[in-house]
Amino acid sequence: MANNNHTCSLRGGKEDSRGALVVLEGLDRCGKTTQSTRLVANLEKLGHSAELWRFPDRTTSVGQMISSYLSNKSQLDDHTIHLLFSANRWEKRSLMESKLKSGITLVVDRYSYSGVAFSSAKGLDISWCKCTFVGSGDWVIGSRSCSVP
Repeated sequence: MANNNHTCSLRGGKEDSRGALVVLEGLDRCGKTTQSTRLVANLEKLGHSAELWRFPDRTTSVGQMISSYLSNKSQLDDHTIHLLFSANRWEKRSLMESKLKSGITLVVDRYSYSGVAFSSAKGLDISWCKCTFVGSGDWVIGSRSCSVP
């Protein structure tokens, strides 16, 4: 979804049409959700249309399977859960693209990078993990601890 050939609505100018895809990645409980929420609020104060998205999105059928796995209610092979996390992002792709094209900036709490990191940490081949990559953000913020004023 990242495209360096577009004019992003956060950059200013008359040709603005596309929202930015801003991704926050980091360790569990490092403050991604808090900082994502603050970023959306600050963007809205500046007059930008912005939405907070989180992955996994547990509202979808795939997301519900992931939720069951994460709460230890089901057991899945590491490859299978990696593919489910990827499918969860893919099932939201067309809506994401539509919102970005309409000028809405999406601030995403976890995205493809988390999937690659978690699965490769379990011993899966990193090249294989990247094969299911949905796309990258316009800006990716990764940290052990995050801070947005």
